Amino acid sequence: MKKNKLSIEIYGAEVVCASCVNAPSSKDTYEWLQAAIDRKYPNQPYDIHYIDIDAEDIADDRQSAIVEQVRNDEFFYPLVMIEGEMIGEGYIQLKPVFAELEKHGFVAQA
Repeated sequence: MKKNKLSIEIYGAEVVCASCVNAPSSKDTYEWLQAAIDRKYPNQPYDIHYIDIDAEDIADDRQSAIVEQVRNDEFFYPLVMIEGEMIGEGYIQLKPVFAELEKHGFVAQA
């Protein structure tokens, strides 16, 4: 039985969030998260997307609404969403991300 790919979205900007002093940039968080997931959960299907909150051409209405919330300071960035669920914002930690992946059936490799 083939599982559907899990959807992971990272919302962020080039400029580091003013409230997130010493945190990595959104792009760095995206790359770091992707590498960490690939290491811990190899060969498990997911799509990871980086959404630039400064982009003007966000076609997806749901993503556009989330971008607007980040721009209005309702969320810090980077903002991590898994299957539409907010998992972390600002300074991202692996534990809640991994816990959410495992709730969706990901199995860590030893």
